[in-house]
Amino acid sequence: MKDLKGKTAVVTGAASGIGLAMAERFAAEGMNVVLSDVDEARLSEAAAAVGKSGAKTLAVRADVSKVADVDALAKRTFDAFGTAHVVCNNAGVAVGGFMWERDPADWEWVLGVNLTGVVNGVRAFVPKMVEQGEGHVVNTASIAGLLSVAGMSPYCATKHAVVTMTECLHHELTMATGGKVHASVLCPGWVKTAIATSERNRPASTKKDGPKRELAPHEKLIYDMTTNAVANGIPPEKVADDVVRAIVEERFYIFTHPKMLGAFKRRSDEILAQRNPTFDPSAF
Repeated sequence: MKDLKGKTAVVTGAASGIGLAMAERFAAEGMNVVLSDVDEARLSEAAAAVGKSGAKTLAVRADVSKVADVDALAKRTFDAFGTAHVVCNNAGVAVGGFMWERDPADWEWVLGVNLTGVVNGVRAFVPKMVEQGEGHVVNTASIAGLLSVAGMSPYCATKHAVVTMTECLHHELTMATGGKVHASVLCPGWVKTAIATSERNRPASTKKDGPKRELAPHEKLIYDMTTNAVANGIPPEKVADDVVRAIVEERFYIFTHPKMLGAFKRRSDEILAQRNPTFDPSAF
């Protein structure tokens, strides 16, 4: 999609971080912007900030794990702007710790937002794109969608799924539209966002019962490493620039940290050689 001016972009997880940066960048391109997030207060502030650029904005509170919420997001988008040209399924959350210690509620929450949220977004918006013969879907995965990281099993599982789902979507859109509708998968490395504190938006239905316990030493180690890496990550505005460039160039893979692909190559080589997997935290 070479010209974005006057077209409409939808961004989930748009109240902060990468989502807000993408919303601001789309506004700078002259697009109408629909911002969605589960955090209604921050969402209103984000929409107001984006609207100061002169862009037409719409804020829609939605829990992307819920079909009804995403369907309502699509309806309000179509009612306001007629269609959507760019849809960024970006909302994401994370928990840390060893796999066998993760409560079922942890899996329910992370799978619901990171995986089902993407499925819901594709199902709600892509038919319109196929019908109009124009559009671009950007699904936010992670470099963790290409690697297997100790202490991040729910997150990695969902992000691996988003990568392969988006590859499938690319093939399906090519078959259905002859290359008129496109897809990209965003695989960022460490970005300065609030992902480490995503528990702030966790719904009560997926929280564990009982008082909050102290983190075990290995859990604190994982949390501290992640928090430090995120705090020293690249600015989300850089990611937004990469996303817009990929949309204009109709490019599928979006890597914000190309050097991290060395770790992916090592993993690929281990698979091809049928060697036991290794884990090197310094690669991240």
